[in-house]
Amino acid sequence: MGYKTYTCPIARDCGGCEWLAVPYPIQLRRKQEQVVELLGDMASADGASVEEIRGMDEPVRYRHKAATPFAHARGGHVRCGFYAAGTHRIVSCDECLVEDPRARAILNSVARVAERLHIPPYDEDRGTGVLRHAVVRCGWKTDDVLLTLVSRVPELRDERRVVDELCSACPEVTSIVLNFNDRRTNAILGRRSRTLLGPGVMHDELLGCRFEIGPTSFYQTNPAQTEVLYELALDGAGLSGHVLDAYCGTGTIGICAAVRSNELQVTGVEQVSSAVACARRNADANDVADRCRFVAADATSWMEREGRDQRFDTVIMDPPRAGSTPEFLAGAAALSPWRIVYVSCNVVTQTRDLEVLRERGYRLTRVAPVDMFPHTKHVESVVTLERR
Repeated sequence: MGYKTYTCPIARDCGGCEWLAVPYPIQLRRKQEQVVELLGDMASADGASVEEIRGMDEPVRYRHKAATPFAHARGGHVRCGFYAAGTHRIVSCDECLVEDPRARAILNSVARVAERLHIPPYDEDRGTGVLRHAVVRCGWKTDDVLLTLVSRVPELRDERRVVDELCSACPEVTSIVLNFNDRRTNAILGRRSRTLLGPGVMHDELLGCRFEIGPTSFYQTNPAQTEVLYELALDGAGLSGHVLDAYCGTGTIGICAAVRSNELQVTGVEQVSSAVACARRNADANDVADRCRFVAADATSWMEREGRDQRFDTVIMDPPRAGSTPEFLAGAAALSPWRIVYVSCNVVTQTRDLEVLRERGYRLTRVAPVDMFPHTKHVESVVTLERR
């Protein structure tokens, strides 16, 4: 693509797209250089190299999940938008360059409905008020739209009217959920949810597979690049054998692998029981339940307790930004899989963890950066290792 740049009227205040003024090819070059700086020498020592970063053709409208906080404004109005960088001051936003076009209009409509129905926004200093946040997820390959209202109280006054007003303002919404969060915390979502409209979930598709996504499910916000990321992970996993999908969430990577090849057996381990239940439903929906087993457990403990009695050809790991732990890495290596596929959203912690795996007898065979979040400094990396 050319060296055009994008503009946003609130970019200076919002700060979410810190590289918006940087031409996209230069963004990709910087991210490539970051991965090469961190992993280049390690890869070279193992006879591999860092591949060219996979970027987007058009780096806009890629976020299919959006959220807003709410706060009091003068005249009984409800403020919504983004927090200004480094503060809790809300910057209003009519349209966001990187979000699904439906998302911001829906979130702003929630604020207008709250004004009309006199639903008080949450005051984080006093811990009072009702409406804390709204989160919207928009389908990429489907028309599903899931709206989650986050409330300090477990019930809204006149809920039926709230739902009717939202449906009138946002007819594209297919399901509405009320999430209860009464904790004094910066975390958006609480632990309990209740469906107000529709099925309480949405569905989307990745690599030809259909997935259920609930209000608290982890699901990548950029599904187009998620397919690129998953293709790389599946290439590393191969087409046969037994795959351990650690940190499996709702089973997306493992199920895509099982659908891709009838010769694969998948065991997914995830400590969040609701995510495991969702993964099992997703396996059923994609006709691979006979080859996908999902376990609710801490992955490290499970490997030590049960995993060591099984033979795994590949371990796929997709840890959070903090990376993995020495205990997990030792447990994964102790299983002696032929391959380990490490999907990372933080190349710094990935570099640290890869050194541990190399010390335990593995070598890098492929390093592939992926740009999941254009106009930001973040870069993902998929590394395939094989036993020496």
